[in-house]
This record gives sequence, structure tokens and C-alpha cells, in this order.
Amino acid sequence: MHNRLKNIYVSIDKCDVFADIGCDHGYIAKAMIVDKKCNTVIVSDISEKSLSKAKELLKDEIDKGRALAFVSDGFDNLPAVDSALIAGMGGKEIISILKRCEKLPEKLVLQPMKNCDLVRKTVVNIGYKIVSDKMFKDGIMFYNVISLVKGKDRLSEDEIIFGRTNLNSYNADFSEYLKSEIVKTGKYIENGASGTEKERLEKKLELMKKYVDDK
Repeated sequence: MHNRLKNIYVSIDKCDVFADIGCDHGYIAKAMIVDKKCNTVIVSDISEKSLSKAKELLKDEIDKGRALAFVSDGFDNLPAVDSALIAGMGGKEIISILKRCEKLPEKLVLQPMKNCDLVRKTVVNIGYKIVSDKMFKDGIMFYNVISLVKGKDRLSEDEIIFGRTNLNSYNADFSEYLKSEIVKTGKYIENGASGTEKERLEKKLELMKKYVDDK
């Protein structure tokens, strides 16, 4: 597994039945079984063609009944699970999947490709508590992995924008992200942002500079 998948994998706790939603190749699902982090693994994808890659990787586990594969849009066609991963999708797509699910798992690990702030707002509103919300870098890209358990939570505006763990346990990747975003945001403002968009960017810029200057 490359660095992105490794960072996601270590964020997943042991469980009984684990589901990898939109599993692609199925590498994380395979590791969950091999490392005995779950008793049963479910791989699903909306595309039969994409799912076939995971089915091939997990062929032995499927034959032994330790793995199940489903063509499914999110949780739509799946049995109940204790823990689930949704990674590599846009934040709005993840939100849509979660809102459609009638019985959400006790634990979730999410890795949105964008709109992390919207995801954070949504998961708290539908009854999850954030256990960890950490940024990491893989190559030139920055990602957030959000670990959740059912419960009550409240997020400050800063935590919604940047992630609670990033603010409480400041790490080098998050620092690098802030510095790069400060430069980008400054250029957007200089290049003609106006009205409410300019106000939003200026507020974001001030907030990012505050956290960089505090360290």
C-alpha cells in the first residue's frame, strides 16, 4: 500500500464486520483480513468492473466465506456492518451516501477528496463524534482522514474548517498545507476576488495566518 492507503488503514479499529465502500482494488479490505482486524470484510463498488479487481484480490477469502462482494451505491445493497470506510470520493458524494443509509455503522472512517468542512458538519449533525481528524501529505497532495464513532459532538468554526486534531496536535504536514494555502488564497484575492467571495477568502486567510503565527 502506498502512503495514502497506509494513513487510512491505521485509522481503522478492529471490528467484527467491516465494509469498504467504493473499494476499488480492495487493498485495505485485504489487509483487514490478513492482519485479523476484522472477522468478515465486505467490499462494494457501484461499478461491477471496478469491483472485479477487489474480487480477484480477495478470491481466497471470498471462497472461504470471510469476504463478501456487492455491487452497491453506498450502503444500499449491504447487510449491517460494525465499521465502514468511505475514501477517495468527494465530500458531497460521501454526504449523500451517509444520508441515504437507514442504519449507519457504529464506526466510520472517511477520507473526502474535497469539501471536508461540509462532511464534518454533516457527521456531527447525524450523530457521530469525531475521534480523530488528521491531515497527511502523499506526494504533492494533502488529505484528511476522519475517524468517527456514534455519539454527540460539537465543533467550533475553526474545527469545521481545519479539523480538530490538526489544530490540537499540530503536525508538519498541516503546517506545510497552511503555508501553501496562504500563498494561494492571497493570489486569489489579488487577482480580483470581489464581494462575498473576497470576504470569505480574507477571513480564511486571516485564520490561517493566525495558526501559522501561533506556532
